Amino acid sequence: MNIILMSVLAGVVGMGLGGVLTALFGSKNDKIISIFLSFSGGVMISISFVELIPEALELSNVMVLVIGLFAGAVLVWALHYLMDNISRSGGKSKMHETFAEFFHSDDVISKKSKMLRSGLIMLFAIGLHNVPEGLAMGAAGNYDARLGLTLAIIIGLHNIPEGMAVSAPLMLGGLSKLKAISITLIAGATTVLGAVIGVILGSISDIAVALSFGAAAGAMLYVVLGEIIPQSIVMSKDRIPTIFAFLGLVVGTAFTVVLH
Repeated sequence: MNIILMSVLAGVVGMGLGGVLTALFGSKNDKIISIFLSFSGGVMISISFVELIPEALELSNVMVLVIGLFAGAVLVWALHYLMDNISRSGGKSKMHETFAEFFHSDDVISKKSKMLRSGLIMLFAIGLHNVPEGLAMGAAGNYDARLGLTLAIIIGLHNIPEGMAVSAPLMLGGLSKLKAISITLIAGATTVLGAVIGVILGSISDIAVALSFGAAAGAMLYVVLGEIIPQSIVMSKDRIPTIFAFLGLVVGTAFTVVLH
């Protein structure tokens, strides 16, 4: 299957499905969303350590891998710092009590007049999350179709709870279900942009592919370990997200080994 088509399915369809599930089953249960998100975070940890990092080492060396890992983590940190400055947190990272706050859209629920501004900030934030995921998919698919398909399935799984987290505050803020789902689809489209960049980088050389894999792994690990799991624990008020993150790690590892 064409890697760009796979990125559309993983990004746009995955996020959209999350929006549809929210529209069908409700949008107020942060604990359920945190469990889904933690599980997918565990799956992303598995793909980083079982696939991306070993492949990067096979194509290059430890130094290239380390550079890629740091580059991916620093890129995501810089993008999030920018988002914090745009939002009212003023560039200071903090733990949030709800997913609406987590995605810099807490005004959506309490002040419908600020829906457009909050919705655009949320769209931008999630869109940035999806670029490194698309990058990994594009570089992997260009290098190995099987690896690209594995990443597409796992990223698509991860995008479902993200789509739920994006669409929920929009619906609570007064947007119709159709409009909220449409905005969620747009947020998933940046996965395709990342995939195009990944394909281009993956066509240059093995070193470029290794750097892309390292950067994608670094970005994913930073997001999962630094944000998704800690935030999920805070919002669920218990350790259940940790259990589901571990379960996702086990399932993701088994799934990757079976497809290998």
